[in-house]
Amino acid sequence: MCAVFFNSACATFQLGPSMGPLKETVLEGEGAEKILLINLQGVINNQKAQAFTGATTALGMVEQVQEIISKAAKDDDIKALLIKMNSPGGTVTASDIILHELVTYKRKYGIPIYVHVMDLAASGGYYIALAGDQIIAHPTSLIGSIGVIALKVNMENLMEKIGVDWEVVKSGDKKDFMSPFRPFTVEERKLFQDTIDNFHTRFVTIIAENRSELDIDEVKPLADGRVYDSKQAMNLNLIDGIGYISDTVEQIRLKLENPDLKVVTYQRQGDYKTNLYSIAPQPPTFNMINLDLGVDRNTLSPYFLYLWMP
Repeated sequence: MCAVFFNSACATFQLGPSMGPLKETVLEGEGAEKILLINLQGVINNQKAQAFTGATTALGMVEQVQEIISKAAKDDDIKALLIKMNSPGGTVTASDIILHELVTYKRKYGIPIYVHVMDLAASGGYYIALAGDQIIAHPTSLIGSIGVIALKVNMENLMEKIGVDWEVVKSGDKKDFMSPFRPFTVEERKLFQDTIDNFHTRFVTIIAENRSELDIDEVKPLADGRVYDSKQAMNLNLIDGIGYISDTVEQIRLKLENPDLKVVTYQRQGDYKTNLYSIAPQPPTFNMINLDLGVDRNTLSPYFLYLWMP
């Protein structure tokens, strides 16, 4: 929404949408009790979206989830959460915080969580999906990419070509081992790999703890970074069912023995969500040409990612 205001002395411009409060929208059904639909779409991070004026136009995903959960906690009519997942993953920490927030809400209020996968629940997307008491995938979904990746820029050859030298004064020989202006030493690469392995072990452990059909030794062979289609994921016990989101809604009503449960979602002024397939405003995207992970572009520091990077 864009508005322009004029008076005789000056012109005042209001550009871009304002950040209003979340309001409930009914997507279907007429009962008093509710299923709350939460969209988790795009790369998982906590980077705010901003207009060219610098104004915040959307909260980071972690903030959004926390805000939704806080609002849901005040509504005794909510009987289930339905997470609509469509994500290739994102940063390790953002994925872990969102999982923690959802699991904490579920345990504190005794509210079941169902996850329905649309196109993707890869890496951090699958990590968050583990909050679900049940995970149901669309027939053409991709699931998995269980693993960790980190990118470190090495600009040493470029600096040599343009005649730029980089001098560092440091207190210890590993103080700058993440520097983009030199490669790893053998020892530094091992340290970096150890961190990756620790995050990977955490991912595998979280799966074993939340998927009762799998123990940690069964998860390890699945956690080599590959993705699985819905049938493969079902056969490997990574998900619980295959169907359409309308099927998942009916399954929730059946399990909770309440055919009149209505489906609601939260949105801000300017959003337009009218049915189960409506999507949230588009978050930062990922592609190989323009790498936009929703992280700070002004730093060359590495980010540890639960992210599918085909």
